Amino acid sequence: MMTKDVDLYFTDGCGRCSLHATPQCKVNTWKKELLSLRRIILSCGLNEESKWGMPVYTINGKNVVMIAAFKDNCVVSFFKGSLLADTDKILVKPGENSEVIRLIRFTDVRQITKIENSLRTYIFEAVEVEKSGIKPAVKKVSEFKIPEEFAAHLKKNKQLKKAFESLTPGRQKAYLIHFSGAKQSATRESRILKCIPDILKGKGWNEK
Repeated sequence: MMTKDVDLYFTDGCGRCSLHATPQCKVNTWKKELLSLRRIILSCGLNEESKWGMPVYTINGKNVVMIAAFKDNCVVSFFKGSLLADTDKILVKPGENSEVIRLIRFTDVRQITKIENSLRTYIFEAVEVEKSGIKPAVKKVSEFKIPEEFAAHLKKNKQLKKAFESLTPGRQKAYLIHFSGAKQSATRESRILKCIPDILKGKGWNEK
């Protein structure tokens, strides 16, 4: 079960895997760094909430930044990072196909201390971006290529087609990117078959 109490995140983790509440949880690997990021973000006046099992920081109910722990690093993610000026060139995309989210990776608390002032500047800018109501430019689902293997499934399975079209644009794009990422047709077909049950349930790719 995903963590719903933010304080528990920093002791037990997000609850999304079997390492939850064990010494091996990735939160324990990066606890000093995560707590340092938490202190800095809270000093900027944001509200702290638990979403997806992780600490999310909001303004007027809108998501601004989030912190998370991974195997090789911990990160602070900016939900509308593509709209930030990034004057210090410290933001990176989570993945090749990421359109809006930008993040900063850390492997040592000293890295956080070194850019603490810049980090606050970025957070305040992110707050102003959110208050402005500006929407990041993103590609439409129609601009993504539908792999021919998936197109064949959609054509012969009306229920699947309806379920896929009912998903949010973000979920639709995530599936199309996942399917298209396989070079071999057999691999694309395998990915599609594994994902069909989740699509029919209204879930996004890799959602628990």
